[in-house]
Amino acid sequence: MQPRPVAGRADYVAEAVALGVDGVMIDALVRDFYARVRADPLLGPVFAARIIDWEPHLELMGSFWCSVMLRTGTYHGRPMPKHASLPVDARHFDRWLALFEASAVRICPEAGHLFVERARRIAESLELGIAGARGLTLKTEERLAPLSTASPEGIGP
Repeated sequence: MQPRPVAGRADYVAEAVALGVDGVMIDALVRDFYARVRADPLLGPVFAARIIDWEPHLELMGSFWCSVMLRTGTYHGRPMPKHASLPVDARHFDRWLALFEASAVRICPEAGHLFVERARRIAESLELGIAGARGLTLKTEERLAPLSTASPEGIGP
């Protein structure tokens, strides 16, 4: 996939700003979303095993989403290495997206669709990257199978 042209990026940011996206909104979205994650029976344990002090994580995720949505350039992390070894599968990504969408609709009803579009791309990229880190290649429409029930090829039905 070709990256959007620079004008497209400027148009995307202009649309986000016109719909009220700013740092305050992003902070509220991040906090609402991670409150849902922490309470979730599927995702909560995955995060709890890795995050002890939540405030730095919330600030980092705010920076990440500001960079994604507003092109601030404030996030300088490398997400894939931190996610590559997580014990997750397609169910986790689907749940992550469902919780994120619920937060996006609640916190930013006018711009929620922009956040969800980006979140879907991020989830797909992370799922493919995690599969690759496990030595797997997912074909079109294949999803990451649970570790305990993965087929010999490591892909789900």
